[in-house]
Amino acid sequence: MDDLYRQLIIERYKTPHYRGHLDPHDIFFEDDNPVCGDHIEITVRTDENDIVTEAAFDGHGCSISQAAADLLIEYIHGKNIEEVKTLTKDDVVDLLGIDLGPVRLKCALLSLKVLKAGAYGLSVDEVSDELVE
Repeated sequence: MDDLYRQLIIERYKTPHYRGHLDPHDIFFEDDNPVCGDHIEITVRTDENDIVTEAAFDGHGCSISQAAADLLIEYIHGKNIEEVKTLTKDDVVDLLGIDLGPVRLKCALLSLKVLKAGAYGLSVDEVSDELVE
């Protein structure tokens, strides 16, 4: 089963479905993983009920960070921003479908950290790893 998920990660890394930038957007945030240099930017559009109608990511980095971002963006379509704020690291790990060591987990969680920081309207100085617990 791990092979199937590994193949999904490689496919989403090579041909992401949600790579891009939305302009205009209602939510924007970007951040880096200083350990490995991965970078993720997320833009989101919502409707009058705060439901995600469109979302996109851009950035660079390893296959795990980029695939996790693509899968997470797909997952949040149709969700309310309050639901987005409650997402956890377990949700991202479930989307990826494989066990990750501590370093790879940090790569996988970068997009969740960026998404939640944007959803909460945080500044760069206010962001912490506690967002993804």
